[in-house]
Amino acid sequence: MTPPKQGLSMRVEVPLRWADLDAQGHVNNARFLDYLQDARADFLYALHIEDLLHQGFTVLSNQIEYRAPVFYSEEPLLADITVDSVNDQAVGLVYRLYQNDTEVAFAKTTLSGYDVAVRQRRDLPVAAKAVFSPLVSPSPALQPIPWVDLDEHAKISSMKVRWADLDAYGHVNNAMIFDYVQEGRITFTAAPLRGMDDSPAPDYLWLLARQDAWYDAPIVFRKNPYIVRTGVSHIGRTSVAFCSQVDDPVNRTVCARAAAVAVFADGTGHPTPLTPEIRSGLEQFRLAGAND
Repeated sequence: MTPPKQGLSMRVEVPLRWADLDAQGHVNNARFLDYLQDARADFLYALHIEDLLHQGFTVLSNQIEYRAPVFYSEEPLLADITVDSVNDQAVGLVYRLYQNDTEVAFAKTTLSGYDVAVRQRRDLPVAAKAVFSPLVSPSPALQPIPWVDLDEHAKISSMKVRWADLDAYGHVNNAMIFDYVQEGRITFTAAPLRGMDDSPAPDYLWLLARQDAWYDAPIVFRKNPYIVRTGVSHIGRTSVAFCSQVDDPVNRTVCARAAAVAVFADGTGHPTPLTPEIRSGLEQFRLAGAND
């Protein structure tokens, strides 16, 4: 790997694991954040600022657009990384992931410095900003998924942190938030909407098209579970948008928020209109602030 020049991206290889696959036989949506992290670490090493990984570097937000399914292969994914923006507080990175010359995902991450000792965000180190600044090349923005505040219509599920969910900083890794909100969606849909539980179905599929996450406070390991609240923010002809929130019921704080768009498709993966049964089931959990 060679460091990128101004306005250019750097390409790195990201290996796949068999364990990344879900019940539908392709890579689970949450694992894409693992790939972004792997690519980001290689990027920092190529820029000779890998000390950020040890001194503290935390994710403020993730946006990802899923453009094609990823299937297991011994050949790694290819990731092109570009610096999208930088200021005193944070740096924005853009990723384009490819499998067999097909762009499978486009993603953006915003990161800031992090004080490991006190577990608080801090400004981006001056030395890191100096490295990132000459590389800035703005990329097209991803349209944000509208956020709708969760209310009494949201489904509540319990979420126990596993020891394996923690990263080197001693708190839950940012990639696990997609796992948590996914579990919330599955709990939410398993009863009223049979078939939205990611199990294979011969006649239809649910495909995640977009997902955004915002990280508000660290989640730590403890015996008491956290809770995930999930509600419907939009019901379209072939798609549904969810808003999810990971809350700490002990301290009464919001730890993370996420919004996702799922597309209803036939067995071949082509979008198809929601059935009346599914639409009726979704309506039970439509948030008061939803605007259709």
